[in-house]
Amino acid sequence: MARFDGKVAIVTGGARGIGAAIVARLASEGAKVMIADVNAPAETGEHVAFLKTDATVAADVQAVVAATLDRWGRLDILVNNAGIGALVETPEMAEEVWDRVFAINTRAIFLFCKAAIPAIREAGGGAIVNIASISGLLGDYAMGAYNASKGAVVNYTRSLALDCGRDGIRVNALCPGLIETEMARAAVADPLDRAFWFDRIPLGRSGTPEEMAAVAAFLASDDASYLTGVILAADGGITAHSGQPNAPQRIRERTRRQG
Repeated sequence: MARFDGKVAIVTGGARGIGAAIVARLASEGAKVMIADVNAPAETGEHVAFLKTDATVAADVQAVVAATLDRWGRLDILVNNAGIGALVETPEMAEEVWDRVFAINTRAIFLFCKAAIPAIREAGGGAIVNIASISGLLGDYAMGAYNASKGAVVNYTRSLALDCGRDGIRVNALCPGLIETEMARAAVADPLDRAFWFDRIPLGRSGTPEEMAAVAAFLASDDASYLTGVILAADGGITAHSGQPNAPQRIRERTRRQG
């Protein structure tokens, strides 16, 4: 497949995890990709470049867009993937933690969209894919800053879709569930925690960065040409659940106990 032949993309947080998988997927389908990250990627190449970037600093963001245009002459796709979390309840949360989570998870997206949209418009249109989270759709214990920031990404995506549609720029959000990344591994490091998660995911497993990359590539491609303002949960079905107990399972267990 070569869905992205002649296309140029920027991927924030593209040095590892889901971001690195998205870079690899876009490049494998013909795109030229600029990685914007505070960390260096494992490798670059003729069609994959890297610029060390603090995505919360406007000058750094503008430099990434300028370097991309200087190198390849256009910009068609922006994937806002950079993000962090914080596991702490509100009374114990330092103000600096809240501000840092919002700076990386929301301010960085605003800065990149502000800098990139004129270039994408100049290219004749394109796509923006914001990586949100199922934590932007539902609440979690002790994750208020993350929940609030990802919820902001979800609704900002909708607003951008309205603003950019007539320019031929589609804006969608991908909301991953439990994905096997460094950031998520702590959530399933304990076998009991892993069992807890897998019992609640209808597909019975975590997702992979490559699976998220496939969805992000679809949203960025012309295959999704009539999709904008979409908030797509790629979560193994966990958000399909209302939270009620698994009644058939409980009935079977009760029957076995009663012998």
